[in-house]
Amino acid sequence: MNNIIVKNGLLGSSIVSALLISITMYMKSNPEKEVSMMIGFAGMLLAFIFVALGIKQQRNASNGFISFGKAFLTGFWITLIISTIYVLVWLVILYNFFPNFAEHYTDMAIAKASPDELTKVTEEMNSFKEMYKNPIWVILFTYMEILPLGIVFSLISALILKKK
Repeated sequence: MNNIIVKNGLLGSSIVSALLISITMYMKSNPEKEVSMMIGFAGMLLAFIFVALGIKQQRNASNGFISFGKAFLTGFWITLIISTIYVLVWLVILYNFFPNFAEHYTDMAIAKASPDELTKVTEEMNSFKEMYKNPIWVILFTYMEILPLGIVFSLISALILKKK
């Protein structure tokens, strides 16, 4: 695998992983407070800056030329590294430091529900809690938090940075 891809993937994953660890520690020490999803989203966008940087570095390494396909693949591989490390860090946190996350999350969601939605939200959260007992579902849910955003970021970056 290309050195540019690995380097940018590791740099981006260090940002998103540090943020994930910080948010989790905050949630665990302040269970009554809810962390804004915008903080996590902003951290992911910050990490995905390394997708654009990696594509630009790949373009520069190819004498200033890169096709859309090559640019997208470069961005996709960087995204996959960032996302995979994010998932692995979450698995370590979940199973070693925050094993009651599903209960914590469902309790918060149920507490926020309006009286009209309470039954529906309770059913959905109980279903989520059951699914979250299976590590495969945990991995899939966690990838779904970050991977789609990274793919979109890779597409946009490839469109902007391609040069024929």
